[in-house]
Amino acid sequence: MKPVIALVGRPNVGKSTLFNRMTKSRDAIVADFAGLTRDRHYGEGKLGSHEFIVIDTGGFEPECTSGIFKEMAKQTRQAVAEADAVIFVVDARNGLSAQDHDIAKYLRTANKKVLLAANKAEGMQTGPQLAEFYELGIGEPIPVSAAHGQGIRSLVDMSLEGFFPEEDEDDPLDGRDWREMDLDKPIRLAVAGRPNVGKSTLINTWLGEERLVAFDMPGTTRDAISVPFEREGKRFELIDTAGLRRKGKVFEAIEKFSVVKTLQAISDANVVLLLVDATQGVTEQDAHIAGFVLESGRAVVIAINKWDAVDSYQREMLQRSIEQRLAFLKFAPVLHISAIKRQGLGPLWKAITAAWVSATKKLPTPVLTRLLQEAVQFQQPKLAGAYRPKLRYAHQGGQNPPIIVIHGNSLEHISAAYQRYLEGRFREHFKLTGTPLRIEFKSSQNPFADKEQ
Repeated sequence: MKPVIALVGRPNVGKSTLFNRMTKSRDAIVADFAGLTRDRHYGEGKLGSHEFIVIDTGGFEPECTSGIFKEMAKQTRQAVAEADAVIFVVDARNGLSAQDHDIAKYLRTANKKVLLAANKAEGMQTGPQLAEFYELGIGEPIPVSAAHGQGIRSLVDMSLEGFFPEEDEDDPLDGRDWREMDLDKPIRLAVAGRPNVGKSTLINTWLGEERLVAFDMPGTTRDAISVPFEREGKRFELIDTAGLRRKGKVFEAIEKFSVVKTLQAISDANVVLLLVDATQGVTEQDAHIAGFVLESGRAVVIAINKWDAVDSYQREMLQRSIEQRLAFLKFAPVLHISAIKRQGLGPLWKAITAAWVSATKKLPTPVLTRLLQEAVQFQQPKLAGAYRPKLRYAHQGGQNPPIIVIHGNSLEHISAAYQRYLEGRFREHFKLTGTPLRIEFKSSQNPFADKEQ
């Protein structure tokens, strides 16, 4: 599973800027005043071939017992509980504060790997000016500048040290070519969604209805649990995001409903079942989870649970909210179910299997090239200056999700609209449903471009 790094510190020390730098995004709002970030914010980072999850938190005041700062402190404690490593961010220019001491005291008792990042250290001498931060008892301060990108790679390297073996055992391909994928392995299915949408009810219904032998299979050090089962000759491996645990095992609600565990389960899955509560509609959190599924390239099926509990007007409004908030998942089938009444589960299984088949389908090069040529004959790409992009041939570059690599000239000028047009042609021919489809363009290089005239 992907390791998790939490960013912790008092307000306005640059945590959100560091978050944006580590995730190579602008997802966190940044401004020069304190207290802007209040909730936990999740993002994905990548260092080489190693992927990780970053959590941005609000300003942490451990001793605060009332108001909004109490809630922000609660959010930060949860982020620390979810994390594998914590980066404690301090302000190198303003120096130590009493708040820094309070945070350090809390982190020393958290039993987590903690790194001390002295932010805003651009142009500073590392020795004398950072010496006071040794008082925190966290270890050696690491000078960085989130705004200028200085020292960030080394900081991430140290944070991830020890989490990735030399040969990544979690790599589903184990370094092999995607063509060697063992499609006879169980289909890894993650049930994702907000708390209380019926994930546990659905899982228990599956296990009871199919009379499956379920057992706890020890996973990673984070004790993720998968449940193997079989249906109509197909083997599945259910990745738990709903709090399935051995009977009598004590666990905190903070772990049961951890966002991190959902994100990690999505990353490990082949197919994701996104469960939505019909009585509450599609919320912003549902859209965030759906966006992460799309970014991860996982096949996805949307199931609207508690369909029997809403009237015709609510169903119509729900359909509109799906079209608006989940418009980027148009390729995903939408099914209506009732987990508690066991309604609609048969078609749901068919959709899950069809999504997996589409995600792992082999796309022959001659067929792809023929479809590409037919698409260009029907509608050519727009001119880019005096030249028109030339699309020559296509081949498959990966599975789960399917990747189509198109070769030609001046392909960097292909518009997003034309790319969607090509995607539609490929989808229609191969009947791809429930899976993202990625198209990569590779332009041929002019062998004489670098030669002197």
